[in-house]
Amino acid sequence: MRMDKWLWAARFFKTRALATKACEFGRVEFNGQRAKAAREVRAGDLLQVKNDSGVFQVEVMAVSAMRGPAAVAQTLYRETEASLGLRLKLDEERRAMRNYGGFREGKPTKRDRREIGRLRGEA
Repeated sequence: MRMDKWLWAARFFKTRALATKACEFGRVEFNGQRAKAAREVRAGDLLQVKNDSGVFQVEVMAVSAMRGPAAVAQTLYRETEASLGLRLKLDEERRAMRNYGGFREGKPTKRDRREIGRLRGEA
């Protein structure tokens, strides 16, 4: 089965065209080498897939030509322990940074002005 079809069926990408472009841009590696969209995928192959959700290192468990429900798609591959641990760690860091907030662009809102006043000891 073609690489782009398998990536689409395993739900790493929403469309087959996106899977093809990811292969062209080098976001998919096959056993440590850049993968082409037409490359054949077989059970036991190791893939590294970079998409919006993160970096996945997976072992192909099965091949399916159809795109099915997410529960079925998850049976097509097995994510390595190292990849899963790294993704969970990055997710926790992302959550911590979201609570930090940071600076907003533009003029402060009314709520921001009130918080600034509280910090300065005013009002």
